[in-house]
Amino acid sequence: MGEGCAEKLAAVFAMARSTVKHPVKNVICVAIAAVVLAGCGTSHKNAVTVYVSEDQVFSEPILKDFEKETGIKVNAVFDTEEAKSTGVMNRLLAEKNNPQADVYWANEPVRADVLRQQGISFEFRPENGREIPDQFKDSQGFWTGFSARARVLLVNQNVKGKPSGVLSYVDPKMNGKGVIANPLFGTTTAEMAALFSVWGDEKGNQFLAGLKRNQVKLSTGNGESADFVASGQFDFALVDSDDAVDRLRHGKAVELVYPDQGEGEIGMLVLPNAVALIRSSPNPDNGKKLIEYLVSKQTERKLALADCAQIPLHPGVTPPKELKPIEQTRTMKVDYATLGAKLQAIQPVLKHWVGY
Repeated sequence: MGEGCAEKLAAVFAMARSTVKHPVKNVICVAIAAVVLAGCGTSHKNAVTVYVSEDQVFSEPILKDFEKETGIKVNAVFDTEEAKSTGVMNRLLAEKNNPQADVYWANEPVRADVLRQQGISFEFRPENGREIPDQFKDSQGFWTGFSARARVLLVNQNVKGKPSGVLSYVDPKMNGKGVIANPLFGTTTAEMAALFSVWGDEKGNQFLAGLKRNQVKLSTGNGESADFVASGQFDFALVDSDDAVDRLRHGKAVELVYPDQGEGEIGMLVLPNAVALIRSSPNPDNGKKLIEYLVSKQTERKLALADCAQIPLHPGVTPPKELKPIEQTRTMKVDYATLGAKLQAIQPVLKHWVGY
């Protein structure tokens, strides 16, 4: 929905609130709202509406470039920092029977798969995504991954006997030396869900117990974890690759370690962006054009060069200079569709572990 439509609807609903004791006027307001919505859905055929949970500072320039190159007007609705990727998702769920968006750009695939489960997205296999490995795409074509973050270890340069994987957190030699972000939020939640999925619940619970036993510090987020390591307060932390690259670029005394890269080890968790076409959307043809643009090599190059330092999933696209190409790393084999269900299942366990 464009800004003008949103403003008109806001005015209508404000009128309704002010006349709550006048049923006839409220009926009129509802009728006006319906007209506004109908107009919003049909008045801009040379437009596309995208709901975005990727950070606006990184996603908006890409959308502006698409607009310039195609002449298609982009109406973008961004998540706020407070919403933490849930705002536009909730909006898509609420609009299921009256879709206003054409495309959803998620900053990880778990929420994109929720759309598939809820019947909100529509199958579309973009031609530009053919070379992206199948593990980063929905097998039925409901979403396509691109430009990823990886979960890596950030290690202080002064550390001797460096950690090599997530089990370093529970190594008695690392007692009191590790820090990890609160697992109830953000990508650490996805990490825990992935570990429980790969290892099974018994080993997952043993890992959580080992974290407490080894006096692992709990931080408020990946950024704070990275800062603790950079300052030398802690030896290592599991963080997102963009947090690690940021500290490297600012000359901090840290180094990046890819976790669990040995033969038979689980590999590092990769969390790509994911894009989905919305079922029965107002402008599906333009939605498909935007998806083709987002999953292209061109867009992956731009996101690799941006401050977000994202990892291209197309083979042959140069990653940020601080990171290896995705094909040169061992990645964790997870089913993103089941990751969301596991994430929900272990929430009580994580809340108890954190102390809620």
